[in-house]
Amino acid sequence: MAKRKRKTRTHIAPSEEEINKIPKSFVMRSGIVGTSVTALVRDVRRVLAPNTASHLRERRSNRLKDFVSVAGQLGVTHFLIFSRTEKNVNLRISRVPRGPTLTFRVAEYALAKDCLALQKNPKTSDVEYQSSPLLVLNNFQQNGKEFKVMTVMLQNMFPSVDVQTMQLSEARRVLLFNYNEDTGMIDMRHYSIGVKTTGVSKSIKRVINTNLPNLGDYEDISDYILKEAIISESDVEDGPESTVTLSQDYPGRNNRRNEQRAVRLHELGPRMTLELTKVENGMCGGEVLYHRYITKSQKDVMASERKRQKTLEEKAARKEHQEQNVEKKKAAKESLKKKHDDKEKKESDDEDDEEEEEEEDDMQLDEEDSQEEDDEEEEEEEEDEE
Repeated sequence: MAKRKRKTRTHIAPSEEEINKIPKSFVMRSGIVGTSVTALVRDVRRVLAPNTASHLRERRSNRLKDFVSVAGQLGVTHFLIFSRTEKNVNLRISRVPRGPTLTFRVAEYALAKDCLALQKNPKTSDVEYQSSPLLVLNNFQQNGKEFKVMTVMLQNMFPSVDVQTMQLSEARRVLLFNYNEDTGMIDMRHYSIGVKTTGVSKSIKRVINTNLPNLGDYEDISDYILKEAIISESDVEDGPESTVTLSQDYPGRNNRRNEQRAVRLHELGPRMTLELTKVENGMCGGEVLYHRYITKSQKDVMASERKRQKTLEEKAARKEHQEQNVEKKKAAKESLKKKHDDKEKKESDDEDDEEEEEEEDDMQLDEEDSQEEDDEEEEEEEEDEE
């Protein structure tokens, strides 16, 4: 019997410390948003897979503090909250637990199913969602603190990428945020990454990558290839900007190391066009660092700062008062406990004294009985002698 070959595991499992460093998120709804926005929430959860709660259920009775209370235990670092008003759909991205918070107006959006329906040959699979997407930020080098906060927030939502150690097979998706200077809008697109054989036509690709086509109607294979000559140049030539040399083996047929391949992106959806409207330094609250439509004068800023300081002082005073009340209750409880212990100790001492007195009485009675017995014995002995 032939010896069975055992597969050698070369994949190194991440350590617990590395797993704890991976950002995780909750994508949720706030209030009544309708079926379309609910579907958008599901699509965004799929975009952030696998480091998000894909089956999170929200109830009307749930409050933000309920999710915050469990976020720390689960290692959740970011909240994405969709809400809807009479005029707009809004998206808040907040860092847990202390902020900051970015508020966007969702000007336009298209669901993933709509994006795939527009494609002739849509390509998607569950394998692509087993690793996080690669984040690409384009044209975010703008003046203004809001761009710095937004850039850092978006980057921290995804695991950091080390080009030297990453596995090429994990680069299966890309998430693009593009800032349009003319409109002030941010376009979000979600793509899957694929590689194709470069420098050959579609007919040759079919021969190389798949089973041989039906050549019964051709006298020679050259007839099949030459018939496909009337094709666009994009099917034959790939520009140097889209051609790469694989540094590792990549999923797919014949995608081996050091082979030259052309990179292809296939849109997965959803699409969103976002407008940054507000930046707050707290979690869904706090000081407003930026507002697109409201500009405050220096006087208003100082008034807001005084109001904020007053609120903080009142909060600190309430906290101090609560701590004093807690200390008073602890002292009263300790005093009551001490009185109770003293009372029990006194009762125990009284019981011990009574027991000692009873023992002394019993001993005295025993001695008297013993003395009487001795006297009786002496009298009997004297009588016997007489």
